Amino acid sequence: MAEKETKNRPKDLIEAIPEETEKIAPVIEAEMTSESAAKAQTAEAPKWKRRNRTEEEKEARKNAILSWVPKTALGRLVKEGKEKDIDKILSSHKKILEDEIVDLLLPLETDLLLIGQSKGKFGGGKRRAWRQTQKKTMEGNVVTFSCMAIVGDKKGHVGIGMGEAQETLPSRDKAIRKAKLNVTKITRGWESQEEDKSDPHTVPFIIKGKCGSVRITLIPAPRGTGLVVGDECKKILKLAGIKDVYSKTFGQTRTTFNLAQACMNALIKTNKMKQ
Repeated sequence: MAEKETKNRPKDLIEAIPEETEKIAPVIEAEMTSESAAKAQTAEAPKWKRRNRTEEEKEARKNAILSWVPKTALGRLVKEGKEKDIDKILSSHKKILEDEIVDLLLPLETDLLLIGQSKGKFGGGKRRAWRQTQKKTMEGNVVTFSCMAIVGDKKGHVGIGMGEAQETLPSRDKAIRKAKLNVTKITRGWESQEEDKSDPHTVPFIIKGKCGSVRITLIPAPRGTGLVVGDECKKILKLAGIKDVYSKTFGQTRTTFNLAQACMNALIKTNKMKQ
């Protein structure tokens, strides 16, 4: 029994093989030091985060604005900080030829309208932002993509633009650039004359717009009504800063391009209010 107890003791085992423990000890110490160094490096190293495409585009746009060299007199005034009011520029009917002017003066948000349709059986494809067309030539079929973009600050400034290119992303960039150049100021209102102190939330009066066969009528609505209008017109009205409205549409409203143009035509008429 005494012999079994001595065998189970770890000290007796270590004393029995001193030469092997001396060989293993430096190896264990090296492994421990390498593990601690690796842990310290992982703790000190910053965590790498994967960025979205939108974040990369925003950063690229900021760098482009910082390195922007204006070519027009209005652009030089804005770059130097002498012209800071976009409403003053629009009211004086000065033509904006550089989209960086709008980027510096307004915090804009962008969105795309679904003007195209993906391929599907019997025309049942989903709606998408790019409309694809083809032209027959001697060399073959030439494919072009069209895109429609909206920009706005949700405080009464909104613009719409159309872009065409042989690829999707260049057409989107063209559309956004044209939308910024077409930014206009619209007039918003309240459901009654007693709420002039609060923020305007609807159209000031009944307005009508048209484009092609499409006719649209926007009617003032009380708070909490929401946007009672089609999905594509909702995008325009949201970026324009309108939260409540009733609407009526007539004509071929499935043609999104004409419907959007008719909605913009109606919003521009809010500036023609007779006092």
